[in-house]
Amino acid sequence: MCGIVGYIGHREAYPIIIKGLERLEYRGYDSAGVAIFDGEETQLCKTKGKVSELKRKVEETINAKGTLGIGHTRWATHGVPNDVNSHPHFSNSGDLVIIHNGIIENYASIKKELIKRGYTFYSDTDTEVLVNLIEEIQKIEGVKLGKAVQVALNEVVGAYAIAVFDKKKPDELVVAKLGSPLAIGVGESEYFVASDASPFIEYTSNAIYLEDEEMAVIRLGRDVKVRKIKGDALVDFNTQELKLNLEQIEKNGYDHFMLKEIYEQPSAILDTFRGRLLSNEGIIKMSGVEDNLQKFLNAKRIIIVACGTSWHAGLVAEYLFEDLARIPVEVEYASEFRYRNPVISSEDVVIAISQSGETADTLAAIKLAKSFGAFVFGVCNVVGSSIARETDAGAYTHAGPEIGVASTKAFTTQITVLTLMALRLANAKGTMSTSEYKKFLFDLESIPNRVEEVLKSDSIVTEISEKYKGVSNCLYLGRNYNFPVALEGALKLKEISYIHAEGYPAAEMKHGPIALIDENMPVVVIATKKGHYDKIVSNIQEIKSRNGRIIAIVTKGDTTIKEMADYVVEVPETSESLTPLITTIPLQLLSYHIAVMRGCNVDQPRNLAKSVTVE
Repeated sequence: MCGIVGYIGHREAYPIIIKGLERLEYRGYDSAGVAIFDGEETQLCKTKGKVSELKRKVEETINAKGTLGIGHTRWATHGVPNDVNSHPHFSNSGDLVIIHNGIIENYASIKKELIKRGYTFYSDTDTEVLVNLIEEIQKIEGVKLGKAVQVALNEVVGAYAIAVFDKKKPDELVVAKLGSPLAIGVGESEYFVASDASPFIEYTSNAIYLEDEEMAVIRLGRDVKVRKIKGDALVDFNTQELKLNLEQIEKNGYDHFMLKEIYEQPSAILDTFRGRLLSNEGIIKMSGVEDNLQKFLNAKRIIIVACGTSWHAGLVAEYLFEDLARIPVEVEYASEFRYRNPVISSEDVVIAISQSGETADTLAAIKLAKSFGAFVFGVCNVVGSSIARETDAGAYTHAGPEIGVASTKAFTTQITVLTLMALRLANAKGTMSTSEYKKFLFDLESIPNRVEEVLKSDSIVTEISEKYKGVSNCLYLGRNYNFPVALEGALKLKEISYIHAEGYPAAEMKHGPIALIDENMPVVVIATKKGHYDKIVSNIQEIKSRNGRIIAIVTKGDTTIKEMADYVVEVPETSESLTPLITTIPLQLLSYHIAVMRGCNVDQPRNLAKSVTVE
């Protein structure tokens, strides 16, 4: 969940590293630091707070000149966020410097042994233990840095992406990976290291992505050597061409990445089904599904594993697969699934959903499912990510980079992919009539335009936000396909505005939550004129009779609920199964505007990070 950046080459390292940290700050932002080798000594600067604070402190305290350096932006695991616990960390001699994303689980026992051997520790981190372990191995075995790193990593338990250098060998940088992402950018007589490719896209379009339990020794003037951490075998690797471009990771005039990404959803959804949805021909083309069609058709059930917003997308998929394709579905929190001894067989299909493709719990769930012989299909956004490599087949969402911590376009593009899958299976199984199937394809094709239409309601949502920005609690209600949207709307409000919010199936309100309703409790009701419309009208009446305040998301032209609600946001009509793609938009805008009005950091909410790569 931390962001790491490194550079070795002919340029000044600091400008590259600090800009890279700014781009990776979505991965962690409670503290930050840099270490630059100036040819004689390693200049270190680190601080509690954001990268902007680090920049100010660097200017005041060190001479950040040198062509070798590493940097880190932290999401704290071991040790509270402060200057001392911030990375990079030195070994006791001051020769070795390390940055680390992940957790070393057996650090306490290693630390105890190192203390016996005379080592002193200045921080509470597991990372300082690791760098001193590497130094001790160098001393005892008389080996080079790369070998010492390899031996040390065979002694630790946990997850990591690390970069380490020795000031006595300033032409060398050693990196390694297990459970946390790591990319190596390959330029002309220069190399870049980062948690993802965004820090170096303007310098090179070539990258090496390390696999788990691999390490690389990067030396100037030589080719990168990649080897297995266990067994020492050299690894053949591919240098990939990056598809990312600089414009995608800039705000382009928007105040926040989250707002930019909300407004990118029409094009993101279009990119997701581009080339896959051929409505005029009545065809859906998804190679990952097509090549494994019989596995899906013969599946006794589909198990969906995911976390957070991706779990909500999985809940929508449960309705889609069961309703359209008549395949039974179970949706599991990956974090629970991996630990509860689940019943899995080779006749199951497991769909793993993750925006980053690096979610630790989801990766562990994948490995567990594969150990039981299940076919595992991945749905993720990041090309070349761990989940993309670990699964048997899969589909990318093509949402483009999502920098805001609160997922928006990830949610809608995940639902788009899952809808395409459900439709293809329904067509193959004959559970939809031809006319119904073709109408559905045309409705799905029109979704980007309908999302554009909903985005025009921004001024109405801003007015609602002004009214309710000061509340302490909020309830979200939905039925059928829109129950997961209620959960997702509540999550967004919690994540970025810190208002307590809960999502419920509307019919469950009378089984407990109705006790909370009074004139101070806004209730957001997703009440499109589809499905059990009369039932949700009754739910609204129950709320109004208790002086509850109603914010309703309604189908355009609806007058019944408009007369009952305090505020309404209209959305265009579409097939019930597709309503989550449009009803979620005003809820994203609502959470965004309330958070801004409350002075919250929308893109970097407290205690959260974008990619959860630790347990």
